[in-house]
Amino acid sequence: MSSFPEGGLSSVENASQDELHALQLQRMKWTLNLAYNKVPMYTKKFDDAGVHPDDLKQLSDISKFPYTTKQDLRDNYPFGMFAVPREQVLRIHASSGTTGKPTVVGYTAGDVDRWAELVARSIWAAGGKASDMVHVAYGYGLFTGGLGAHYGAEKLGCSVIPMSGGNTEKQVQLIQDFKPDIIMVTPSYCLNIADEFDRQGVDPRTSSLRVGIFGAEPWTNAMREEIEARMGMDAVDIYGLSEILGPGVAQEFVTTKDGPTIWEDYFYPEIVDSELLTPIEDGTEGELVFTTLAKEAMPVIRYRTRDLSKLMPGSETVMRRMEKITGRSDDMMIIRGVNVFPTQIEEQIFKVADLSPHYQLEVSRDGNMDNLTINVEARSNSLDDAARTAAANTLQHQVKTMVGVSAQVNIKAEGEVARSQGKAQRVVDLREL
Repeated sequence: MSSFPEGGLSSVENASQDELHALQLQRMKWTLNLAYNKVPMYTKKFDDAGVHPDDLKQLSDISKFPYTTKQDLRDNYPFGMFAVPREQVLRIHASSGTTGKPTVVGYTAGDVDRWAELVARSIWAAGGKASDMVHVAYGYGLFTGGLGAHYGAEKLGCSVIPMSGGNTEKQVQLIQDFKPDIIMVTPSYCLNIADEFDRQGVDPRTSSLRVGIFGAEPWTNAMREEIEARMGMDAVDIYGLSEILGPGVAQEFVTTKDGPTIWEDYFYPEIVDSELLTPIEDGTEGELVFTTLAKEAMPVIRYRTRDLSKLMPGSETVMRRMEKITGRSDDMMIIRGVNVFPTQIEEQIFKVADLSPHYQLEVSRDGNMDNLTINVEARSNSLDDAARTAAANTLQHQVKTMVGVSAQVNIKAEGEVARSQGKAQRVVDLREL
């Protein structure tokens, strides 16, 4: 197969539907041929399913092709998913590998350059410009967040502070001293930064930060409101996952804040029923599936993200938007037959004025009965016992009424709920112990 064919849309914001679909079809055909001819796993998958790249006549024909799962990546560890010789792979990233082997992804020089362009486009959509300074507090290393954000910000022409995660006191010092315009970080860690501002006696709303670009974990609109109120900046959502690219698959426009726009010239999205695995129409919630359209080193066909969302018409461009991710099918807890997502609990916490956004859920089992415990911090250590009891009772009632499950609520003092230096661990499943 030849290298990725250059050429694309005349402009993102002015592209027509026909122009986009023609480009998607051209790139999808190229991707399917690359995967089939160069990746043995896809050769076997396609053959077993009785399909060939030539069967793709229109975009909807992608539904004839088999899915790719995270297990496929693990089964082909480390480099079995690569479609180019290892010597042509410029960069290698990998997941944390908390269960079993990590998932490995590779990038050619062209992939790295296009990735940077997409993150630059994302920062632009978030309101960034070349003269801005960007404070990157995503982790650097095998995790794609830090370097993805870094290269994209540089591509746009921004000055970059490669802070990485952790060392919260220094984060605040550098924000105070360097006066960046934009921060790229997980939403949960941004709240840790806000807490550190408060600890130092500095109002976080007085900082230079104008925009926060938040990703790497599900977060609710209630958390957006909390961050914007505490930090005095616009909070927008960036979406991505390492298996597809990293950050920069989709980005929310600061002008609308109505869900991330998927960069459909590089990624073809589908929504499927998470149980039946059949495609469902736009506007209906299901599992998000992506086919890469421009990856040279590692093309991915119909990757099951496990993220739950819906596809919506574009607002700022002809490209479709995805609803903000508020849960993952593999994050779902089943408590006494009720499906519960951490973000459902989070929404209720934000409705109780005396509670902070720092929380963790514990799932335990008493005999055959599953129990849910919500550990959440009070907003202030000065909260008296009566107020704590009232807050706990209110949250317990809200969760029972709105989520449909009974839960024990423990009100913790400030700092007693474990802080993340990156992605927050929202659920501790004690049943596994």
